[in-house]
Amino acid sequence: MPDFDLTNFSTEERAQIALLEPERMPQHIAVIMDGNGRWATRQGLPRVFGHAAGVESVRAMFNACDDLGIRYITLYSFSTENWSRPADEIDALMNLIDMQMRSEAEHLNRKNARIRQLGRVEDLPEKLVETLRYIEELTCKNTGITIQFAINYSGRAELLDAAKKLTRAAANGEINPDTLTEADVAAALYRPDVPDPDLVIRTAGEMRVSNYLLWQIAYSEFWVTPLFWPEFRAPHLLEALLNYQQRKRKFGGISA
Repeated sequence: MPDFDLTNFSTEERAQIALLEPERMPQHIAVIMDGNGRWATRQGLPRVFGHAAGVESVRAMFNACDDLGIRYITLYSFSTENWSRPADEIDALMNLIDMQMRSEAEHLNRKNARIRQLGRVEDLPEKLVETLRYIEELTCKNTGITIQFAINYSGRAELLDAAKKLTRAAANGEINPDTLTEADVAAALYRPDVPDPDLVIRTAGEMRVSNYLLWQIAYSEFWVTPLFWPEFRAPHLLEALLNYQQRKRKFGGISA
């Protein structure tokens, strides 16, 4: 059962938390952090300013989830399709991710957080690859909240990579294709030790999954807000959690 730490919440936020049922909290929340560029454009700023502003929302998400005892967060940071964006925006975003990872590494380690990447990291800039490996190694033994950054990630690519892994295992006689199970496929994914998301949060009002965790979100609950990601803060997370707890998760069955 999650242990709520209310120290960092406002009086209004504590009133929201009082409505939550600790035994029904999601174990894993996945987030599609959408709307950074549009937020910046509305402010009359270059799109990269939106990505920088979104860092504060990541901090708010981490702090609130950590205080609420949520065990896993996965943040959609850069998709394989995002390479089609302007080169200067991509370069700025890669530098921003690298800089923030470096600057937050010691703090996150002291908070007992475990940091991981999710995706085809080998195709990222070498400097960023080094940073991601550094922070993952630094925090790998931590036992608190796990934060996964999906960087150069694609749900279809993950399934393709899993299929290649299973095909090689079958060719080597390690598995029998005729007895392959869903558990075998799940075990071949990038992070098989992490439970599937209970809740997916998407900002900026878009109603699509955008090639995100296609296998893992088969029975996830969705909550969409029109807010752009740089506007997302603890009260909005609490709103999503309250909405989540009103759902009846049947996993293909029927309600009692």
